[in-house]
Amino acid sequence: MHEAVQAGVLGVLTGGVYALMASGQTLIFGVMKVVNLAQGALVILAAFLSHSLFTAWGVDPFLSVLIIAPLMFALGTAVQWLLLRPLHQDDAALLSLLVTFAVALGIEGALTLAYHTDYRTTRPAYVDRSWRIVGYQVGEVRLAAFALSLITLGGLWLLLSRTRFGRSVRATVQNPVAARLLGVETARVAALGFGLGAATAAAAGAVYGMVYSFNPNSHYDLISRLLSVVILGGLGSLGGTVVAALVMGIASSLVGALVSPVWSDFSFFVVLLAVLLLRPQGLFGARLRGAL
Repeated sequence: MHEAVQAGVLGVLTGGVYALMASGQTLIFGVMKVVNLAQGALVILAAFLSHSLFTAWGVDPFLSVLIIAPLMFALGTAVQWLLLRPLHQDDAALLSLLVTFAVALGIEGALTLAYHTDYRTTRPAYVDRSWRIVGYQVGEVRLAAFALSLITLGGLWLLLSRTRFGRSVRATVQNPVAARLLGVETARVAALGFGLGAATAAAAGAVYGMVYSFNPNSHYDLISRLLSVVILGGLGSLGGTVVAALVMGIASSLVGALVSPVWSDFSFFVVLLAVLLLRPQGLFGARLRGAL
């Protein structure tokens, strides 16, 4: 029983990290109806940038987010404005898959040239520290990462629900044609939304680099997990993404602890398939369709 609870605690903390990584994917789909296959590569890019800042200048990975986030925002905005905006609307959904996959390959190639294919991990002094809370071990990095996830997701929710930009985003999500008629610059909103989704990868990448080993190819495995989380929660639902990430994190951790670590990653797809057989639109897809 103790082992199962310990695994559950670890799963919750891991789920918070996955929620942070997948939130950008959800936001981009909600605004543009684009499945961003480059989101995993953006997370890995941020992980490498955070690692470089730490090894070269001693910048703490959590503080590096303040430097990396604006860079990722600018990159995401440029990708949307230069590569996705010109796509013909009738074929945009299909062509965007090819474009974002090409962006992912481009990022992978650039990282391979710069860093080669060696695995790396960002290891500040506190990376192996843990606290014992009511008899259970809680890793300091994972707990801090969970807190960062809550802060980032909370800020994202406030931005979308309490600001003029957020109202423009929601209007664009619900009815782009009506939004344009009301004076919303939907092209600008789409670019900023894509940039904001990419900026969340900065926080996710800094955390990912401390928790997992990574190399330029790591985005292939990562994007499959992120898509599983987003689809399980319901495409376009930020709240659904958080719930799905926690479910996936707990399931993966329990399977790894009680069955075998070999089956841990596969549990993502078992949970996804089981839920979609009963609820094809995902956990929150029907009730929150078209809403963030």
